[in-house]
Amino acid sequence: MLKVRLIPSLLLRNGRCVKGVRFKNHRDVGHPVTAAKVFEAQGADELLFLDIDATSDRRETLYEIVTRTAEQCFMPLTVGGGVRSVRDIRALLRAGADKVTMNTAAFERPALIKEGAEEFGVQCIVVSIDHMMKADDRNDAVVTNNGTHDTKMSVVDWALQAEELGAGEILLTSVDRDGQRNGYAIDTIRSVSDAVNIPVIASGGVGKLSDLVVGVTEGHASAVAAASLFHFTDQSVIKAHSYMKQAGLDVRMS
Repeated sequence: MLKVRLIPSLLLRNGRCVKGVRFKNHRDVGHPVTAAKVFEAQGADELLFLDIDATSDRRETLYEIVTRTAEQCFMPLTVGGGVRSVRDIRALLRAGADKVTMNTAAFERPALIKEGAEEFGVQCIVVSIDHMMKADDRNDAVVTNNGTHDTKMSVVDWALQAEELGAGEILLTSVDRDGQRNGYAIDTIRSVSDAVNIPVIASGGVGKLSDLVVGVTEGHASAVAAASLFHFTDQSVIKAHSYMKQAGLDVRMS
């Protein structure tokens, strides 16, 4: 059985790391390469880089930062933002990414998932699904374009379609809980995790170490991602791994 992964998440804007609340009001939290080196030293299982303005600005991801990070860090690196074609995926893999995550472009042209999986293998393709609670319903809906467009599509339905097309993993982020530090959207995570046969990474809302455990034990996620926990509290990857181990999760200890 695969070990539960702990994945620090770094959002990039203009070459810097930022963190916001509900995808807005971002503030600077440091340099990406420096942050990556710290997380690797602490034993992070993977690192997630998301260039949050690449799609809206219609530009490519910051390849230089990816390359510099890959040269200095040896943990697996997943990169996303502005991925619109097989060419973009190839460029990120050549820059040093181990996996590439796609969001808006994959939803707008689902064939991109299949094209990427056929060209590079399903293990390289992560489909990122942002979701938000509907005002008139208790169910979450998929949102795209950095959380600004409501597709009105069920999160589970889109996750199943992404898996069928060749996604090797799902990154599931709650816009409502992003940066709030009040825990994951457990019901949605569990619904997706139980529906698909590929790993699900829970993201959005971690405020304390116990949230990470709940994401796995109650949300059935294969991996847990966090940002604010590491940026704005005294917690670290070392402390998180130790806490998760003591809670009975099978994690990799440095």
